[in-house]
Amino acid sequence: MSANIKIALAGNPNSGKTTLFNALTGARQHVGNYPGVTVEKKEGNYHLDNLTINIVDLPGTYSLTAYSEEEVVARDFLIFDKPQVIVNIIDAANLERNLYLTTQFFELGIPVVIALNMIDVARDRGIEIKADRLADFLGVPVVPIVARSGFGTQKLMEETVRVASKVKEWHPKAISYGEDIDSTLLDLAEKIEADNFLTADYPSRWIAIKYLENDQQILDKGREEDSSLSTCLEDKVADLTRHLSDTMETYPEAMVADHRYGYIKGILKKGVIAHKYDRDRLYTSDRIDKVLTNRFLGPLFMGLVLLGLYKFTFSYSELPVSWLESFFALLAQVADGLLPDGPLKSLIVSGIIGGVGGVLGFVPLIMFMFFGIAILEDSGYLARVAFMMDRIFRIFGLNGSSVMAYIVSGGIAGGCAVPGVMATRTLRSPKERMATLLTAPFMNCGAKLPVLALLIGAFFSENQAGYMFFFTLLAWSVALLVAKFLRLTILRGDATPFVLELPPYRFPTLKGLMIHTWEKTWQYIKKAGTVILGISIIIWAMMTYPGLPESEKAQFEAQRHAVEASVAEFEPLPGDTVPGAVEELQKRLVAIDREEAERGLRHSVAGRVGTALESVSQLAGFDWRTNIALIGGIAAKEVVLSTLGTAYSLGEVDPGESGSLAKTLAADPGWNPVKALSVLLFISYYAPCFVTVVCISKEAGSWKWGAFSMVFNTIFAFALAILVFQIGSLIS
Repeated sequence: MSANIKIALAGNPNSGKTTLFNALTGARQHVGNYPGVTVEKKEGNYHLDNLTINIVDLPGTYSLTAYSEEEVVARDFLIFDKPQVIVNIIDAANLERNLYLTTQFFELGIPVVIALNMIDVARDRGIEIKADRLADFLGVPVVPIVARSGFGTQKLMEETVRVASKVKEWHPKAISYGEDIDSTLLDLAEKIEADNFLTADYPSRWIAIKYLENDQQILDKGREEDSSLSTCLEDKVADLTRHLSDTMETYPEAMVADHRYGYIKGILKKGVIAHKYDRDRLYTSDRIDKVLTNRFLGPLFMGLVLLGLYKFTFSYSELPVSWLESFFALLAQVADGLLPDGPLKSLIVSGIIGGVGGVLGFVPLIMFMFFGIAILEDSGYLARVAFMMDRIFRIFGLNGSSVMAYIVSGGIAGGCAVPGVMATRTLRSPKERMATLLTAPFMNCGAKLPVLALLIGAFFSENQAGYMFFFTLLAWSVALLVAKFLRLTILRGDATPFVLELPPYRFPTLKGLMIHTWEKTWQYIKKAGTVILGISIIIWAMMTYPGLPESEKAQFEAQRHAVEASVAEFEPLPGDTVPGAVEELQKRLVAIDREEAERGLRHSVAGRVGTALESVSQLAGFDWRTNIALIGGIAAKEVVLSTLGTAYSLGEVDPGESGSLAKTLAADPGWNPVKALSVLLFISYYAPCFVTVVCISKEAGSWKWGAFSMVFNTIFAFALAILVFQIGSLIS
């Protein structure tokens, strides 16, 4: 069934837009990026009778003025893709603020249906909204809904289809901005209309408003279209700006915003909204915040929440993780028994099962972690974390806006540095933004999480949650200290004020939690089955070829023949047990096979590189195998895990004999808790993965910052690893 109606969902952040999108589309959605930008694009389908409605979830935005990439993306989609209807999701408990975006849809002229969301929350706060009166005054349908329960969503879609079939053209609405601005707008619009200036894409009055608002994207397009006319329009705006400054001590953009809010207030005062209780009473969310955001109790509670999250994750994921480890060990044994000796067998057993299997084995842990984080995010608690951390961040030359970039990067654990770096776009200060995007990769992203879990489980299993909590606190501490260093040296400047909207607390829906958990877990699985698989095969080849010279192979073969000849001399009588000497000779055969496998690995391209670095890396306790894994981790941090799995698998005679990689490392004499701690610290802070480096370079506007991130982070991480290993070796 083909989609015959295309609609867009738009609204302020925290208005319930994504919850509505998930409720409407469920599993019938896919996530990508808008062409040419890194902003996430979500699309899905909703079936109503014999229609398929294609729904696009636009980025959350407060306006259609090009202050951020999200706002540009949302606006460009409306202008150039022209959905038939836009469903504007509005938080019923914050009607006035949310309707500000609605007025801009009116000025653009796009057909609008208003989804009056969270009416249950508004009702609990004693707020009564007469949706029919609001619809009459706005001139568009208004449908009360509760997105998280699904109440009213079908009626919303029915109304949307009705508007889509009825309204075929866009009709911009003119809002008055006062005599001074209106007269200038009329003058600008006439000139724009007369010259068809950008009118192929935008309404003429809307273009004029954007000139008044100093919208950089429209100004750039205007200068390209007709530089002389654009200069004329800008001069008229400059004249108006001087006039307003002299007469009213304000400027056009502020006047436009004031009159939009005035338009909204005028409507709301016409019996649209009534308050059952005293408007100043303390709502439930406010009462909860008196404890959870308290200067002293808030951070304590936050620590308990994080510790509880890790306890939950490690406790409930332990059994399914062990099941998967056993499954991949069995799979390796089956492949080892079925396939003939040769490169294909080595590729499948060591390169694919040993490499990718090691990464996929942690899927249950990743899933439980994402589920816990989804609860914190959907309930509204993560916004409180940002609010509380602002006091601390200001000490280090940042502000609370940086907190969300850290959290998205994996500040709780399980995020990704790429969207974390992109989240720094909201920071107003260029210096704070640079300091944040350079330190966001220090967080424990989802790629580092399985490596942390592996080494903590192998060497610190007595208190896994406690160690995970420690590494989380350490990641924040290191990031803030490095940020302070950058702000005192190459990024000097004052910290800027921070204002954050705190959404009301909500009970997350099971459906919403499942969708959010599965989305992120599936991204992890896809990465293991595509990127990690490809890199694992490449690294397997580097760890397999060129192989041992024939002369060395002959030496090992001669040793085996000598041992086999010794074994053949023993002929035990029937009923006798195998003599101890024979058993010892058989162990020697296994030892020869293992030594040959290790020599072959050392002789490979990767082995030679790892061995060459060993003279320096041994200062931090890294042997040649570890060096190979760390080099691979520059491509993607999960590769550290898959490379260790491949390296130790290639060094084993029986792929299933040593069990999981954690057990293999724990039993290896070259590993101990001190080395594990050193490796963990290095992995946590050395060069970001390649995709993150590209993102840093793009966001910073120069490749030098990407290169700086790689070099600076690696030097810092290696110095820290050396310090910990040397001190730990002395006292252990």
